[in-house]
Amino acid sequence: MNVLIVYAHPDPNSLTGSLKDLAVDVLRADGHEVVVTDLYAMKWQAAADYTDFDGITGPDLMHASGAAYRSGRLIEEVRVEQQKLLDADLVILQFPLWWFTMPAILKGWIDRVFTYGFAYGAQLLRYGAGPFVGKRAMVVTTAGGRIGHYTERGVNGPIDDLLFPINHGVLSFTGFEVLPPFVEHSAVHLDDQRYAEIAERFRQRLTTAFTTEPIPYRAESGGDYTGLTYPDGSELLSGRESPGTRGFALHIAGPDREPDEATAASAPGR
Repeated sequence: MNVLIVYAHPDPNSLTGSLKDLAVDVLRADGHEVVVTDLYAMKWQAAADYTDFDGITGPDLMHASGAAYRSGRLIEEVRVEQQKLLDADLVILQFPLWWFTMPAILKGWIDRVFTYGFAYGAQLLRYGAGPFVGKRAMVVTTAGGRIGHYTERGVNGPIDDLLFPINHGVLSFTGFEVLPPFVEHSAVHLDDQRYAEIAERFRQRLTTAFTTEPIPYRAESGGDYTGLTYPDGSELLSGRESPGTRGFALHIAGPDREPDEATAASAPGR
C-alpha cells in the first residue's frame, strides 16, 4: 500500500519527529511505500492566495482555485501534493496540538492543496462519498496537557471534539475512511522508558492501520439526514441518535442504529 505522511513540526528531535521516523520505519518494514511531506523542511507557504493560480484571479479565490485545477494552471508544488494524495491509500496527518488545533503550516497545506474541484465542489459528493473515497486517513498528534484535561469534564474539553473539525470536517468531508486518532498526552520531558511505551503503542496502531475499523461517521446521503437541497438540507433526522446524544457525537452512527437499506437507497444525491 502507498502511505503519505504529512508532517508538521519544526524540530526533528521532537516527540512528533521521532514518531514520524518510527512510522516510516515500521510501515516500510511491513512492505508499504511511504512518502513524507515535511512541511517545515519544505518551507511550505501557509497562506492560500492567488499566486497559486498562474494569473487566474476570479471571480473569487475558491472558484479561481477550481479554474486553475481544471486548466492545469496550479503551481507545481500544489500539483505535486495533489498527486501524492491521489497515489496514497493511507494519509497520516502528524502534528503537535497547538492552541487546540493543527499548526498553521498544516492548515495552509490543506487550504492550498484541497482545491475546489479536486477535493470538494458543487458537483462532488461529500461526507462518506467524496473524491477520496476508498482511502484511509489518521491523525497522529501530541499534546502537552495531561489526559484528564481532554475528557468530557476536563478543562480543555474532549479530545474527540477538538479533533472533530479535522477528522470530520476535512477528512470525512472529502471521502476518507477516518481511523481513530493516535493521541499522546503529557508529551513533554519524557524519559527513555516512557518513550518506549509510546513507541510500542504507536507501532501497534501502524501495523493495524489497514484493518482497524474507521470512525463510523454518518454518510450525508446514507438516509440519516434530510434532503440535500438548499437551504435547509442535511439536518439529522429525528430519532436517528441514541438517547442523550448531543453535539458532534450526533454525526457518528451508534452501534445499534444504522440506516436501513430502503431509506439509504432513496436518499437524494447531489
